[in-house]
Amino acid sequence: MTETTTGPSGSPGPTGVAPLELFEATDEHDRRIARGASGVLGQLNAACLLTSADLHVARTLARAAGGIEESSVDAALVAAALATRAVRTGSVAVDLSQLDPALRTLDEPPDLPWADSADWTRQLLDSSLVRQGALVVEHGLVYLQRYHHQEVQVVHDLVTRAAQPPPVLDTERLETALARVFPQGWEEQREAARVATASWTSVITGGPGTGKTSTVAGVLALLAEQAGTDQLLRVGLAAPTGKAAARMQEAVAEALQDILARTDDPAARAAIEPLRDVTAVTLHRLLGYRPGSSTRFRHDREHHLPHDVVLIDETSMVSLTHMARLLEALRPTARLILVGDPNQLVSIDAGAVLADLVAGDVEVKAVEDSRPGSGTPAGSGTRAGAAPPRPVTVARLRTSHRFGEEIGTLAEALRVGDADAVLDALRSGHGSDGQVTWVEDPDPTAYLRPLLTRHALGVYRAAQAGQSLEALDLLAAHRLLCAHREGPWGVRTWNRAVEGWLTEETGDGLYDPMYVGRPLLVTANDYATGVFNGDTGVVVAIRREDGHSGRVAVVRGSEGDQTFGTSRLGDVETMHAMTVHKAQGSQAEEITVLLPPEESPLLTRELFYTAVTRARTRVRVVGSETAVRAAVGRRVQRASGLRQRLAEVTGR
Repeated sequence: MTETTTGPSGSPGPTGVAPLELFEATDEHDRRIARGASGVLGQLNAACLLTSADLHVARTLARAAGGIEESSVDAALVAAALATRAVRTGSVAVDLSQLDPALRTLDEPPDLPWADSADWTRQLLDSSLVRQGALVVEHGLVYLQRYHHQEVQVVHDLVTRAAQPPPVLDTERLETALARVFPQGWEEQREAARVATASWTSVITGGPGTGKTSTVAGVLALLAEQAGTDQLLRVGLAAPTGKAAARMQEAVAEALQDILARTDDPAARAAIEPLRDVTAVTLHRLLGYRPGSSTRFRHDREHHLPHDVVLIDETSMVSLTHMARLLEALRPTARLILVGDPNQLVSIDAGAVLADLVAGDVEVKAVEDSRPGSGTPAGSGTRAGAAPPRPVTVARLRTSHRFGEEIGTLAEALRVGDADAVLDALRSGHGSDGQVTWVEDPDPTAYLRPLLTRHALGVYRAAQAGQSLEALDLLAAHRLLCAHREGPWGVRTWNRAVEGWLTEETGDGLYDPMYVGRPLLVTANDYATGVFNGDTGVVVAIRREDGHSGRVAVVRGSEGDQTFGTSRLGDVETMHAMTVHKAQGSQAEEITVLLPPEESPLLTRELFYTAVTRARTRVRVVGSETAVRAAVGRRVQRASGLRQRLAEVTGR
């Protein structure tokens, strides 16, 4: 659910009431419209809030819990359907205190069989759905049982890990290594590394370019030196997507090279050198893919991962379910280091774990500071009568080293949510010669056509010449990022437009789906070929040994550049344009952000911030002032009890 200042139909809503995101029915035969649905469920389905699938799940739960009959007074059945919808839209649970007033702002408010959220809660607690455990009511939230269990499990596992005696460290060796690994000018990173090495579970957070990956490379080097050469450090590197894993491996390898260049001691070099052979993989692959299941893996509570250190990059994309699976798969004495930016887009699945952990750390500190005699060091063990240790220690990096001043100013204004500052940053860009360009034309085709055609032509000609490396490098030089997949502002529309312009320039009809020069985006993990969701590639011409011409798909991912027959890649899309969600975890020299109209529910601050911070050297923002202001003012809000649970267990 997103938070805005307008009602469900675009009209102003009551102060403090977030509007409900509704689906748009195509016609009366839309499969999301349930036939014969009655009562409040039927009214909410007709209002395009609940889908037929939400209703089906609620009815199934009701039958399993004792056969509740659907009626206009069945508060539990409505709550079950809304909890199902919440998971579908990214929340872990339903916040009744926010949902009840929002339901009353619908254009045609349903006949609600409760007076307010407190009355609704009382009716729920008396229902068989709650008594039988199908729904759980806690902290003012209503959960489907599975997600309540996962949230409780995550907190329990974090607390259990923190309650252990702290990791044993040779502090003298550590301080000497810290000064060498993080020389003058890297004080923020040095302090973050000190926190991570002393903790079983840590978060290293900060915006793009703040040195997160360099910091974790340093942490790995420090821990490798602590382990010595008698028993080499076993490290697991992972990210949610193949593209993010490939980028992390490249950045870690580069940072390790710099560290080795500053390391003269032979024993320290011998301990660090093996880290260069560690391969970053997707989180699914780290946990051990199990055919037929997307939520259960080979490594679990009975079959732990073998690693001494597990490092997860781009943690903002990790869902609650996958965090629960990761924690249960860890050995108790394995360090877990989570890296990411909580201001970026969250997982497409339910949960916003990184944001909850970072926000929860703030609440935990507030609880600690309120105690008499507070000041127990983070990560220290629990003494008799002392406060429990923090479940997670958080280190924040604040100084960006990636962007030039213009992009950095824009990114910071977006992070803090200052719409006027965002507009000032866009207007103060130096146009075609600067790092930031703002295009306000309501029809941006005239501006975008030469830019996108030039880029597509470069990739096409390199691919036709069989120059796969050049084609892949050109593909990585620019990204057109869209919020939507469909519609005039969507990826499909702009992919078709670019292919049309390419045909006009080259005379090539591009009739074959796998035409030479087609940029590819992998959309699903394929363990048989070793390509993963988020990997990118190009169809390239080749000359066979018999003298005939052919073509192959060259894909760049966590395994490097791999070549495949075009028929071996099933789940791929054309990538002249891509969604911001798909771009998360990757970078490009230049980014063009196409903002949809202000009424789009996908237009949020997190989406805008994520898109802008994909760029290394240049950003073009295409959109109106109203769209920019709408994006800055609208935040993704996901109902969750994780941060509150973390504060509670520390406050006991």
